[in-house]
Amino acid sequence: MLLSSTKQDWFGNLRGDILAGLVVALALIPEAIAFSIIAGVDPKVGLYASFCIAVVIAFVGGRPGMISAATGAMALLMVSLVKEHGLQYLLAATLLTGVLQILMGALKLGSLMSFVSRSVVTGFVNALAILIFLAQLPELTDVTWHVYAMTGAGLAIIYLFPHLPVVGKIVPSPLICILACTAFAMFAGLDIRTVGDMGELPDTLPIFLWPDVPLNLETLKIIFPYAAALAVVGLLESLMTATIVDDLTDTKSDKNRECKGQGVANISAGLLGGMAGCAMIGQSVINVKSGGRGRLSTLVAGSVLLVLVVFMNEWVSEIPMAALVAVMIMVSIGTFDWSSIKNLRTYPLSTNIVMISTVVVVVWTHNLAFGVFAGVLLAALFFANKVSHFMYVESKLDEDSSTRRYSVHGQIFFNSADKFVDQFDFKEAVEKIVIDLTAAHFWDITGVHALDMAVLKFRREGAEVEVIGLNEASETIVDRFGVHDKPDQIEKVLGGH
Repeated sequence: MLLSSTKQDWFGNLRGDILAGLVVALALIPEAIAFSIIAGVDPKVGLYASFCIAVVIAFVGGRPGMISAATGAMALLMVSLVKEHGLQYLLAATLLTGVLQILMGALKLGSLMSFVSRSVVTGFVNALAILIFLAQLPELTDVTWHVYAMTGAGLAIIYLFPHLPVVGKIVPSPLICILACTAFAMFAGLDIRTVGDMGELPDTLPIFLWPDVPLNLETLKIIFPYAAALAVVGLLESLMTATIVDDLTDTKSDKNRECKGQGVANISAGLLGGMAGCAMIGQSVINVKSGGRGRLSTLVAGSVLLVLVVFMNEWVSEIPMAALVAVMIMVSIGTFDWSSIKNLRTYPLSTNIVMISTVVVVVWTHNLAFGVFAGVLLAALFFANKVSHFMYVESKLDEDSSTRRYSVHGQIFFNSADKFVDQFDFKEAVEKIVIDLTAAHFWDITGVHALDMAVLKFRREGAEVEVIGLNEASETIVDRFGVHDKPDQIEKVLGGH
């Protein structure tokens, strides 16, 4: 079974994976250079990181067909570290990032993705599509008409080439776009911006490099805050991307293995002079749309990237940025969930608010983690509010008017506790109160405290109180934290009043 699964992951889609890997390798080059510039380091640091992370994650990652490399979200977190302490401390922080991610994987934090609602994922995807598009605008600002013409021609090739018989289904159209635009620009001698203008490409293979920093507590104090932020943001983006690729390919992935894999990949990158990275949704979508499905596509992308920038850098430097802009615009269009706009009319208001808030926060801050945290928080608040509305109490007075029975239905927790207490009439003159909790469930200490308040208030008014019907889980938390059945607690709970 394991052998069959491994064979499928690596060789189940040979042609598609190889061709998709070639497309991704070409698309990775300008992004890796751009992210290096954002972080304030030499382009080599981003390119070596992208090569190393992609190759390593192909073997140890939990999501076949997903592309991991240097990313903008991670680069933004490195700026002040590089500015204040230099490259060597960045490499040390990259190693610590990897260690923290392996620990997170061992603690099975990948399962926390179950708390991310569909509306948050949709907002994340839409925000990323917008950011990918906005990132292309500098390449389309204050440029000659040739750039616009080439970008338009590139998009035409991307969308029309697949309709050609036979060959249109075999070769990925983004690869044809890059090759055709590069050939035309070189032949026509067009004076337009190329990959070579982004920065100097490396001309040597990466070498093993232990960070040149003192191994003491002072160094740890400097790098730990950055490493912790990098580890969290990297895993968040990677797990969100894995979820999206799961949907695109209709397959499952091992999120905890992905956590550990990202950690191993970042440790490897740090030891080869690269910066920390994570999964890239844009490149992963390019890979899937170009036919990549297995681990081989990720390995090819990383390996070909290194070969291109080291041994074919003269040719690669001639690729027009307009061709790569066309590919990235295709990615942004393909990434955006267009059905979410139509669904705004039919989905609940709370779902729409969560989705739109995630988009706004991500686009506003350019930080994917902030957007996802905001979306998850809002979704949790809306859920808590919705659940609390389903809590109600039925009241019935016995025939002899001496006993009042309250039957509680629903979930008692921090958001419904006050409503629970408000359902009781503490001033009613009856001998006995029965609180029937058969159809209720207590979730937290706030709920238990509300039950204590109700029972003790009734007793203060002179009524005998009987609590019945607690289920096993509720009884456990009430026995442990409740005080209404413990002597001498009434003053403590009621504040001495």
